[in-house]
Amino acid sequence: MADLDSLLDQQALHELVLRYCRAIDRREYQALRALYHEDAIDDHGALFKGSADDYVAWLPSVLSGFECTVHSISNALFVVTGDLAEGEIYTQAYHRTHPPQSRELVIAGRFLDRYERRAGVWRFYRRSLALDWCRSGVADLAAFAPFAAAAPLGRADDQDPSYQVLSFFNQSKR
Repeated sequence: MADLDSLLDQQALHELVLRYCRAIDRREYQALRALYHEDAIDDHGALFKGSADDYVAWLPSVLSGFECTVHSISNALFVVTGDLAEGEIYTQAYHRTHPPQSRELVIAGRFLDRYERRAGVWRFYRRSLALDWCRSGVADLAAFAPFAAAAPLGRADDQDPSYQVLSFFNQSKR
């Protein structure tokens, strides 16, 4: 049975992964960079492999082709040993290109992470991605329209409704 410290570490790692998803989807590149140690490596296979600085610098050009993205996680298994940890995180990432030829791409896989706690803070040290499947097709914007009329649209910038509705996100930008 896990002790309280182990459970707190696992929760901190889970929140780290959730912050990664939010930072990617809201294009908060400075917040994203803060999730990695200064000597961290990110390995997205043939798409990208290099330092965290280079990864964060690479992302704007890649994400500019998408009107929206939604990175989600499901299964998350962490093993913590002192100030080191490993995690296997199941992920699905939805991507929709800009109109008028809106296309959808859903990529599913697993992040295979190594984390380190330094100065009391958990961050990514090595992050790699294993792809399991993907699906691509034309976006059905007509089906989306009735739902879009009923609520504010999410955005990939600081005009997203979360910044107006939730004070937590405004504070995190300061």
